[in-house]
Amino acid sequence: MTVVEPRRRLPRMPDRLAAFGAVLLVLIVASALFAPWLAPYEENDPRPLDKLLEPSSSHWFGTDHVGRDILTQILYGGRTSLAIAAAVLAVSALVGVTLGVVAGYAGGWIRDVIMRITDIFLAFPALLLSLALAVVLQPSVTTVILAIAVTWWPWYARLSASVAASVSTRSYVDAARCLGVPAPVIVWRHVLPNSITPVLVQLSLDAGGVILTAAALSYLGLGAHEPTAEWGLMVQQGQALFTTNWWVVTFPGLAILVTAFAFNVLGEGLRSALDPRRTVIR
Repeated sequence: MTVVEPRRRLPRMPDRLAAFGAVLLVLIVASALFAPWLAPYEENDPRPLDKLLEPSSSHWFGTDHVGRDILTQILYGGRTSLAIAAAVLAVSALVGVTLGVVAGYAGGWIRDVIMRITDIFLAFPALLLSLALAVVLQPSVTTVILAIAVTWWPWYARLSASVAASVSTRSYVDAARCLGVPAPVIVWRHVLPNSITPVLVQLSLDAGGVILTAAALSYLGLGAHEPTAEWGLMVQQGQALFTTNWWVVTFPGLAILVTAFAFNVLGEGLRSALDPRRTVIR
């Protein structure tokens, strides 16, 4: 006998702002992935005779304090910043969703223990906890990933636990239990797939925040360091030159803000499109 799940709702089409965010994000990711072919100069190619040149036809975004082309550094820095965001969200979602789904389905003391652990982590301000961990560990990209992931996973655990608890009370899950289907199979085939949509929406909303947090840690000297190209590090290196050489810090800062904006509008569009209260059944 086969357990039949209810028909899934079809989401509405995303609005124009979300579509704009998606297109913008695709362009940003593509420019980072194809940086070796798009960049006009080599990565980390200092040219002392060309230092602090204003934006021009030969250097669209100008050059920095050691003569590196800023556009080139931004393209390569995008690889680092986006990779950090992807790694943080992957680790956070893997840990958080796993614990959350187990807590939501099992309930009882298992849920209580897992939720109390998440409460302990959530009791600390996320940025301060990230800073503390980054200070203890040696500054590096890996440190940034671990420091942010430790503060991010509890949110996914709470979200997943809430959704999984609701899914676990549905008729097709009860039917699977009555048929003697093992709990791990029920969780994998029924609970997890029907709990993942809110997590995907939250991931898109959180990506911008992760990029901003990673940039902040690098700005404070706790993340990426030379010769790695990273947006936050570029802002930190150019801050002292802002009043005289505005382009050194402005363009990396804009890269951070535009990427965070793209993720946020995409996430809002997904949340709007996937909201059950705004969907129709065909």
